[in-house]
Amino acid sequence: MLFKKAGDFMEALKQDEMYTINDIYALPDGERAELIDGKIYYMSPPSTKHQILVSELHYQIKDYIKHNQGECSVFPAPFAVFLNENNENYVEPDISVICDKNKITEKGCNGAPDWVIEIVSPGSRSMDYFTKLFKYRTAGVREYWIVDPVKGLVMVYRFEKEMMEQYSFDEEIAVGIYEGFTIKIE
Repeated sequence: MLFKKAGDFMEALKQDEMYTINDIYALPDGERAELIDGKIYYMSPPSTKHQILVSELHYQIKDYIKHNQGECSVFPAPFAVFLNENNENYVEPDISVICDKNKITEKGCNGAPDWVIEIVSPGSRSMDYFTKLFKYRTAGVREYWIVDPVKGLVMVYRFEKEMMEQYSFDEEIAVGIYEGFTIKIE
């Protein structure tokens, strides 16, 4: 199999066979990858800036849920999300917010989270903006945020309302699944 290194992701150039979740679980310890439509996409460790953003967003969301007696749970990566009932799709969103407790198992989330946030890395750009956008929408994710540190922008997709909005890091962003909750990335 040939691979093209693309920053944080190594994208498959040629795959003669389809892979399954079993192949993800068979990866050597410490190696992370996602599986989309039977294709494996390898990930390298995230940058410090990426992890700072994940940590801060996770904290703000968890704090809001806790102080408002919310029913949802928030999970930072690595957290397994099995988007479909087939075993050809496995992703690890940077942040997953799940409001249906029946979806949460010891292995992760079975089905679409309500809200997904991805922090763009140089090599994940096409995955986050195109491949995952389509997968999350078709799987039933209600809200999807793409946080782009290089551009200083956040793309917010509210799939239930068929809306897309763009915000800068210094703007308050309303969270669609929680009335009255806003986040300022900056």
